[in-house]
Amino acid sequence: MRIAIYPGSFDPVTNGHLDIIERAATLFEKLIVAVSLNPGKNQLFTVEERLEMLYEVTRGLTNVSIDSYRGLTVNYACANKAQAIIRGLRAISDFENEFMMALTNKKLQSAVETIFLMTRAECSFISSSAVKEVASFGGCVKDLVPPLVQERLRDKFN
Repeated sequence: MRIAIYPGSFDPVTNGHLDIIERAATLFEKLIVAVSLNPGKNQLFTVEERLEMLYEVTRGLTNVSIDSYRGLTVNYACANKAQAIIRGLRAISDFENEFMMALTNKKLQSAVETIFLMTRAECSFISSSAVKEVASFGGCVKDLVPPLVQERLRDKFN
């Protein structure tokens, strides 16, 4: 079975993330969307909230599962028998950091490939950080996140 991991903080999940999830799900028999637990990051949503939002917005994708993990992504990929790690790229500025991570992962586990997927042009400017900032000031995030996430952001900032 061809398995891939799509890791991230997903704080919150955006339409750009969903674009990558939907497209990666067509390339693999199983896609695990994995929330990385990084205690050093100050997150708006708890891990449980992020997992629940991901579960809800991917409900119709039968080969997608939602999970969380701690530690190195490449080790998580191996533990789940994944052949690939999916990374989304929005702009060329994302590439340098992602390239270095991919090389490091390849050195640690040569059997795991990193696959880069470019977001659709209309999603290329969307980031979780920008979404949180816009929402914190009462701005409209309707076209940036799924409706469920829009509601959750409204609840957090009201």
